[in-house]
Amino acid sequence: MKKLLFAAMAVFAFGVANAQEEGKTGFAKGDLFVSGAFSIGSEKTGDNKSSGFEIEPKVGYFVSDNIAIGAKIGYASDKAENAIADTQDDAALTVGVFGRYYLTPASQFSLFGQLGVDYSTVEDKLADAKSKEFGVNLGLGLSYFVSNNFAIEAGWAGLGYSSNDNGGDGADKTNSFGLDVDLRSINFGLLYKF
Repeated sequence: MKKLLFAAMAVFAFGVANAQEEGKTGFAKGDLFVSGAFSIGSEKTGDNKSSGFEIEPKVGYFVSDNIAIGAKIGYASDKAENAIADTQDDAALTVGVFGRYYLTPASQFSLFGQLGVDYSTVEDKLADAKSKEFGVNLGLGLSYFVSNNFAIEAGWAGLGYSSNDNGGDGADKTNSFGLDVDLRSINFGLLYKF
């Protein structure tokens, strides 16, 4: 909660400091933006340790004043080991497309709905197995421009479906469907508009 409050205060302060800037904020037809995700982490307890990272750049283009389409590509790696042997060594590659509808694209603050489709392949290097996953999600988000080109984004997945083949070759598929309106799991990001 402290992190969320601090982030909100920082966005507000940065926005007020840049309020004096002249120029166009918001989105319009023909605008291009880049965003994405990057995470890295590790954990160690005694002889047990794990580490992982993920990178997922995203690019979008406004085909009209209210509608943006885009694509993303991502790579993730997770490893875990204990004193006896490796217990996990996974790598995942994800490609996806998305469409967004912005309610007030030309203003400094805008709410949007996003529909996305993702396809992932996950390789378990220890078991020499691969699985494929297909997912569709519908979510909400908002953008707040702190300058002419930079916006802070907040978003959360609302409704999602995924299907994982668990390696194929007769394995039972895992199908998941869920509605997530947990405001504690909001993702914040930075967006740059060209």
